[in-house]
Amino acid sequence: MTQPRSTLISLSDTPYYHCVSRCVRQAFLCGEDRKSGKSYEHRREWLEQKLLCTADSFAIRVCAYSIMSNHYHVVLRVCPEQADEWSFKEVVFRWHSLYSGTVFSRRFMAGEALSTAERHELNQSVTIWRERLTNISWLMKIVNHALALMANEEDQCKGHFWESRFKSQALLDDRALLACMAYVDLNPIRAKLARTPEDSDHTSIKNRIDSIAKKTTPVKCLDDFVGIKKDVDGIPFKLEDYIDLVEWSGRIIHPNKRGFIKSDEPEMLSRLSLDKDAWHTLVTQFEQQFGHWVGSEHIVRQVYEDHHYQRTPSTRSHRSLFG
Repeated sequence: MTQPRSTLISLSDTPYYHCVSRCVRQAFLCGEDRKSGKSYEHRREWLEQKLLCTADSFAIRVCAYSIMSNHYHVVLRVCPEQADEWSFKEVVFRWHSLYSGTVFSRRFMAGEALSTAERHELNQSVTIWRERLTNISWLMKIVNHALALMANEEDQCKGHFWESRFKSQALLDDRALLACMAYVDLNPIRAKLARTPEDSDHTSIKNRIDSIAKKTTPVKCLDDFVGIKKDVDGIPFKLEDYIDLVEWSGRIIHPNKRGFIKSDEPEMLSRLSLDKDAWHTLVTQFEQQFGHWVGSEHIVRQVYEDHHYQRTPSTRSHRSLFG
């Protein structure tokens, strides 16, 4: 049953979402077109930079991402409380980094005095902008629109560049979040474009590994791994544990290495009650196994009830893979 976007992205249920956009043309988003032999590899850099720069203006953090040949994945955490803390001027500044704003907002940032009526008009605009800066649809719209314009100009053509509006999956608990992040970071390995996570160009896992190796500050909009600390916002795992898990998972799914997997499983799997076979399915078939809501069966059923589904979708995958 088709659901409106407003019900599929529900911050009362979870702040975490997996989003996917796919290119509609035979021509590739990135990589090399086998028919024409033309390389579009430079578009990966376009998309990666646009995604990270745009997210930096929003009250939305990037947990994981990967840029593939004809689509891209991103796992996002929406932070409405961060937007609530922004000052009036900061909201205008952030919106101006994306759009030109209004005559009144430009005059305000230039330090000009506004009349009462003009200030009231600007107040209304800022209220709208503050809400939009926590909206995943607006973030994806800005990123996809910019890439479509750049690609159309390069291809000397007009028309749709993306297949449709982006697909989203709500990640309702820690196990769903962990599995989806690993699924996204392992995309190049599944596609045989890389052998190891550190070789996976234009992915969040490579970005994080490079930051550790070079002892540099990670990209600002990438979400922090905070472990099990209470009252600290961020990804509820340790970065070192996550990298170990992704590397181990890469050995599971790599066709040339499956016979040489060590029998010991990462501690994180046992801690979250995920067995090896279920994990292999999760990191290779995450999109195929689940619809819009992903998590333990009892949590998903509660969401169905809260959102008044007339016909309850199957929860077989949630039960078999998350227990």
